[in-house]
Amino acid sequence: MLPEAIARVLPAGPLAEPLGAFVAAFLVANFVLATTAVAGPWAKRKIAADFWGKIGPNRIGPYGILIVVADAVRLLAKENVIPEGVDRPAFDLAPLVMASTALLGFAVIPMGTLFGVRIQLADPEAGLVFVFAVASIASVGILMAGYASNNKYSLLGGLRAVALTIAYEIPLVVTAASVVLFAGTLQLGGIVDAQTQPLLSVAGVTIPAWYAFVNPFAFAIMLVANLAEVGRNPFDLAEAPQEIVAGIMTEYSSVYFTLIYLSEFVHIFLGGAVITTLFLGGPAGPILPGFVWFVVKIWAVFLFTQWMRATIPRVRVDQLLGIGWKGLLVLSFVNLVVTAVVVGLTAA
Repeated sequence: MLPEAIARVLPAGPLAEPLGAFVAAFLVANFVLATTAVAGPWAKRKIAADFWGKIGPNRIGPYGILIVVADAVRLLAKENVIPEGVDRPAFDLAPLVMASTALLGFAVIPMGTLFGVRIQLADPEAGLVFVFAVASIASVGILMAGYASNNKYSLLGGLRAVALTIAYEIPLVVTAASVVLFAGTLQLGGIVDAQTQPLLSVAGVTIPAWYAFVNPFAFAIMLVANLAEVGRNPFDLAEAPQEIVAGIMTEYSSVYFTLIYLSEFVHIFLGGAVITTLFLGGPAGPILPGFVWFVVKIWAVFLFTQWMRATIPRVRVDQLLGIGWKGLLVLSFVNLVVTAVVVGLTAA
């Protein structure tokens, strides 16, 4: 894996292994941050503009791409205003908690190979559990930001976000459990390996055994639950500008606002990485290196989230909870039971 490959090129010694792990984590984190930096200020606007028949960024740099640099300078140069009456420790820590927990999830994601090196930091036996565990910690940061801001709109946004996370994280985990039944392992590398077998051939074209093809019903549930988990339409109730200003971000500015905004897109790409790993064969693909296919797939999931954001209206709070608890939760358990029956019959 990447840490071992880096450690091999470093001078031999007791520090080679930990230094290799540090450099590998640094590279992966910067890849994720660079991806989200392009997605947030530029790609989101361009995609929405295409859907709405507008132009989008086109003034700064070719095709407006340097809006990324302009936005970074603009946001980081602003004064970091701290309102009176905030709970300062929680107010300061909340953006860090939200951003860091999303990045942690990429530590176990198999990103394929590049130049013969496997791009993955670790592959523990309970890798899937680790991803969901660290991603859910972001809810703590959201609630901290909402409570500490001393603003009723921020508090409402934080409470909505936590209610949304609880309602949709359970269907997300239960649906992922159906994949575990097929693959027989919680190890993400093992789940990817289980999808390398051919499913069937049609007119000479081999369809791989990706779980999106094996169980499209579970794939659809995962896509919808992921929209809620990352706060995209029609489930963006935690922000809802027409109702609660900007939710938890209302009182944040400068670098704090940037961290929260960045964490939102890191979570979107983490959701895309999980969906890619569980249902789209991970980095598998013809001709191109696996890492390239991994990037293409997570950007495809990102495009889907922005498609929904640009076309689907927001639901009400009661509808949001009803869809989660009365709809997706029931469907996810039905899918789990059916999957268990199918796996049991095929094993027999």
